[in-house]
Amino acid sequence: MKMYKSIWIILAFSAFSLTGFSSNQKKSEKTQAVDKQIIEKIILAEKEREIRLANSFMKTEPVTVTANSCPRSAGGIHDYYSEATYWWPNPADPNGPYIRKDGLNNPANFDYHRQAISQLSWTVGALTSAYLLTGKAVYAQKAVKHLKAWFVNPETLMNPNMLYAQAIKGVNTGRGIGIIDGIPFIEVTKSVQVLENSPYLSKSDNETIHIWFRTFMNWLNTHQYGIDEMNAKNNHGTWWHAQVAAYAQFVGDKAIMEKCRKHYTEILLPTQMAQDGSLPLEIERTKPYSYSLFCLDGFATLTWLLTDNEFNGWKFNLPDGRGMQKGVDYIKPYVIDKTTWPFKKDISHWDEQPGRRPFMFFAAIIQQQPEWIAIWEKCSADFPSDESLRNMPVKNPILWLGLTKPVK
Repeated sequence: MKMYKSIWIILAFSAFSLTGFSSNQKKSEKTQAVDKQIIEKIILAEKEREIRLANSFMKTEPVTVTANSCPRSAGGIHDYYSEATYWWPNPADPNGPYIRKDGLNNPANFDYHRQAISQLSWTVGALTSAYLLTGKAVYAQKAVKHLKAWFVNPETLMNPNMLYAQAIKGVNTGRGIGIIDGIPFIEVTKSVQVLENSPYLSKSDNETIHIWFRTFMNWLNTHQYGIDEMNAKNNHGTWWHAQVAAYAQFVGDKAIMEKCRKHYTEILLPTQMAQDGSLPLEIERTKPYSYSLFCLDGFATLTWLLTDNEFNGWKFNLPDGRGMQKGVDYIKPYVIDKTTWPFKKDISHWDEQPGRRPFMFFAAIIQQQPEWIAIWEKCSADFPSDESLRNMPVKNPILWLGLTKPVK
């Protein structure tokens, strides 16, 4: 399955000869030069970091949901379990149901499985990126080892659902909101799309991984938790669709992809973006800045995944002009100078924002806007806390450049 659906990526790479990528599309010499510079800058900016990370991850053994369990989970050892981040014991009733404190993480809640999924994506994404950048088999082989632990090996695999995600003590055993914990799986599928073109992921293991994600995708579309999250009105609905679109692209389900396109154009964009390009449902939160960035990342990732030769998600606009360009134009001055943000500061981790956001490099590549790469390069590539790592959903730009084989 090809990694590149966007006609813009195909056009960009037509002037930038890389092993494993070719196109017959033609563009003007001026546009070709911009495309080449953008792609080169992303690779140059990421190469040292990705290889350094990959080398550190070479020492890491797979850790799946079976490695840690919680006695409060209603599921089994193979079931993903997490507890709602912003829910705390009630001082007035310490043994009773938890209460919500929006924006404040409860460090006592069970969080090992969420961290494990994040680490899986971070590890496999970096290893796969390093493989693409160097062609060294050891990176691909290590990535495959992690994939097999999560999706193939019966002793350690995760069941393909999130029935017990973000449970709340005294309230429920899981809920649809917890599906957002699965965002890191998006880049896992991008990694597999690279590795399935290598000699290091066997056909049978690849097929088993595809079956896992098809099963998970079907659960997301049929279980009430998935339906609830699909209909969520804020970033949760956006990221449900980004997840499902990634899995549908991965397994080749055109009907689900079309469902996601319809929801984006008829529901998500009209109900979440204001006329000026802001995201009011995120601004009303206790962390309005980071949530606005996070939701815009979701829109950018989703529109990227939905784009093909018939539909350009980034260029799609509502009749009143609302669309991806409007969204990135709105946030741009507040990324360049965060002190001009016209709303309240985030209740926590304000100083860590914005970081190198995925919507920045998507804007640069799709819209041929090199100024966004300049902004992206100036932003920090570090993750000073687990919170900043958690809220950077797409961490490996190399996986999104359309490469299916190593560049060397």
